[in-house]
Parts: sequence; structure tokens; C-alpha cells
Amino acid sequence: PTLLEALDQIDEPKRPIGIPLRLPLQSVYKIGGIGMVPVGCVETGTIKPGMVVTFAPSGLTTEVKSVEMHHERLPEAFPGYHVGFNVMNGAAKDFVKGYVASNSKDDPARAAANFTSQVLVINHPGQIGKGYIPTLHCHTAHIAVEFSEILSKIDRHTGAELENLPKFLKNGDSGLVKMTPKKPMVVESVSEYPPLGRFAVTNTRQTVAVGVI
Repeated sequence: PTLLEALDQIDEPKRPIGIPLRLPLQSVYKIGGIGMVPVGCVETGTIKPGMVVTFAPSGLTTEVKSVEMHHERLPEAFPGYHVGFNVMNGAAKDFVKGYVASNSKDDPARAAANFTSQVLVINHPGQIGKGYIPTLHCHTAHIAVEFSEILSKIDRHTGAELENLPKFLKNGDSGLVKMTPKKPMVVESVSEYPPLGRFAVTNTRQTVAVGVI
């Protein structure tokens, strides 16, 4: 087949429409005569005019007045759509990059005080121990987190525990780590909201580790 014919034969991936809305913010614009327009990609669920959304971790709840993509108004936006949506109220401080919009009536997003992650160390010159503070990159958020406790070292393939409460992790090691964000941050379990449950860890502009929540 030709390239176009081959592309036509590919099954469209199933989009996560049937779960609650999660829309991490990329930026926000203040447009004269219109108001605040947060911008981001719909990761799960849908967003449409009239929906009441909550922004986490700011806690602002407001109504969506309109949704647009490429300057075209939409009756509803689905996962994968990069949209701007006009809201009734709020200031620029309520719409920071890394904040997450969700449906206030359907499992609204909340900040995580701490969370447990499965981490794979891929590029660190030494040992990573308790108290290590790198930057966590999850959806559009980039926030310093502390490795509060290394709970266990596990087999990266089977998940079987190899060592309980190890002193450190090094290159090639996989482990369960309790993390504490240094600023309010929204993350989710990868089993419930996959796009908000995967992350990379960096330090001095190097990717140190990757993982899931």
C-alpha cells in the first residue's frame, strides 16, 4: 500500500473520554473585552461551555464561557485538543503553568501533599539518598520535590521487592520513593489518569530518573 493507504488502515487510538476532565495549563492570556483565557491540552475527559471547573492547586472555581481551538469555537473539546477557554472570573495568579483544570462536580483535581512513586534511576553520577531535592517534570508542571523516604528497592521488571528501606539508589536501580513537593502540585495515579501519573526527574539540566505514580 501507499503511505496514505497505510495511514488510513491504522486504528485510531482510544481516547480517555469516559473519565473525569484533566487539563494541565500551558499558559494564560488576558484579552481585552473577553477576560482571562487559560490555554492547555485536554488530557482526559471533555470540556465544554457552561461547565463549572476548578483549578488546582489554586482552588478557584468558575464557569467556562467558551472553548476555542485554532480561533474556532467548539461545542466540546476532547483529549488531544489544544484549546483556549474563556472563564467567568479569576486573576492571572489563578492560572499558573502546571495548574490543572477539572470538572468541579466530577472528581476535581487536588494538590498532593506527598505521593509514592516507582522510580528508575538512569543517569546519576553517585548515590541518591533521603533528602535529595531534584526537579520533577509531570504534565506541564516543573517543581522541586524532596525524596522524603526511599521505601524499597525493587526489581525493575517484576516489581518484586529486593531490599526494604535501602540507604540509597544508584544507576540502574528501581525503587519506591515517597516524594514531597516543595510547592503545591497536582499529580495523579498512573492507573487512574495516565498522562498525569508519568514523570521525569532532572538535576543540573540532566535527566536523572523517570517514573510513575
